[in-house]
Amino acid sequence: MKTLVIIPAYNEVKSIKKVLERLLDTCPGQDYIIVNDGSDDGTRELCEEQGYNLINHEGNFGLSSAVRTGVKYAIDHGYDAALQFDSDGQHLPEYIGDMIRCMEETGCDIVIASRYVNERMPFRMRTVGGKMISAAIRRMTGKYIADPTSGMRLFARKIMDAFLYNENLTPEPDTIAYFIRMGADVREIQVKMDERVHGKSYLSPVNAAKYMARVLRSILFTQKKWEPVDLRREEEPKTAQTSGVNS
Repeated sequence: MKTLVIIPAYNEVKSIKKVLERLLDTCPGQDYIIVNDGSDDGTRELCEEQGYNLINHEGNFGLSSAVRTGVKYAIDHGYDAALQFDSDGQHLPEYIGDMIRCMEETGCDIVIASRYVNERMPFRMRTVGGKMISAAIRRMTGKYIADPTSGMRLFARKIMDAFLYNENLTPEPDTIAYFIRMGADVREIQVKMDERVHGKSYLSPVNAAKYMARVLRSILFTQKKWEPVDLRREEEPKTAQTSGVNS
């Protein structure tokens, strides 16, 4: 299965080189694309200097736009699946092969790298939101997702297509819930993740509360109004303005 690793990056100059080195050391020959989302800290310059495969956004459009740009690149270049992978060093490439094998062996549509398939989610402030999102997904779909906030996800081609044709769909837990409602087969595999070493997450306590409220509102109420996703459309979508690819 031809798989592209999509690495959205915004101001990750201190982490991106280590992330790429570990990815390529662990998975030699693995195809990837870094989507630099308008960084202003030297991330773009470092990636260009290192000769990384790179797409540059001309502004900071956000995670959803960066992933959508990567997904379009994957579709345009004939990939069967795309894997969303953080640029801050938290996601471990050692699990990429397991995720791909899971999709190949089961024919599922999404594989989530989960910290809590075989391990209990610890009860602390940062995980309360995850527990609530899991409960909301189960209520609305009947399926339990142990780690709904994990950002390390593998998407099959029809899921990739859907991201481009419906701007309501973002790489967030509410979209996972929506895909399940639309009949997608979602699997999880047990992984471990590292803590962020450099930089600072945008999810401050206030932002985390706003994020949780938005995702819960979408799962429980908003997405009921969305049109059923059409996984068969082949129309060429529009994406954010970008410049160049180094390869």
